[in-house]
Amino acid sequence: MINSVRTTVLAVMEKDNNGYMTPANFNRFAKQAQLSIIEDEVYRYNDWIVKRSSKMSNSGNADIVQNIEETLEVFTKLEELTSTTGEFALPSDIYYLTKLIYGATTEVEKVSNGRAYNLLSSANSAPDTMFPIYTKTGNNVNVYPATIPSVNALYIRFPKDPKWTYVEMAEGEPLFNASASDYQDFELPMSYEPLLVHKILQYAGVSIRDADVVNSGANEEQKEKIKKDGVPN
Repeated sequence: MINSVRTTVLAVMEKDNNGYMTPANFNRFAKQAQLSIIEDEVYRYNDWIVKRSSKMSNSGNADIVQNIEETLEVFTKLEELTSTTGEFALPSDIYYLTKLIYGATTEVEKVSNGRAYNLLSSANSAPDTMFPIYTKTGNNVNVYPATIPSVNALYIRFPKDPKWTYVEMAEGEPLFNASASDYQDFELPMSYEPLLVHKILQYAGVSIRDADVVNSGANEEQKEKIKKDGVPN
């Protein structure tokens, strides 16, 4: 997909006389675009879950949630964390922590530091293994009660950095080389190709300070989002 995305981006820029994008810049913008889309999808997913929980969405929106879940599935990991102090280091590739699970099914509730202090100070509401809690600071979580030796972290990992690899030609455009050892395609489904193109064009427009490119990319991105959700964000 990455070669198709780059070809389209270059074609749009050439059509509008907006210059040339080097492979290095394309790879830089491609990384930002993919990460931005994943961030948007995590936000959309949480938003739809809240709507569903508060009965603000109808049954037809179940397909939207399912589609987002399928998109994020490739980035979803489950990893066991262990500690003797109650403080757990999160995985180095974590992008978004979905939930912590103690034992087979007990979800650990996330709370603020202030609420954790209040709960720990109360004999009646102190967390236990039936109702554990955690706070998050940086790349660490503190789980209470601190006697819990291990939890499972369900999380969204960072995507692999896309890289359009090529061989230099004596004349003309670099030639795409998918067999290079450092080649990496986008990890998003093919259906996200138009959105990747539009986001990369936006980054390119900012780079060359061309408002038309930025606005064009933003407008097309909005159309893609409406197409996915059925309503504007």
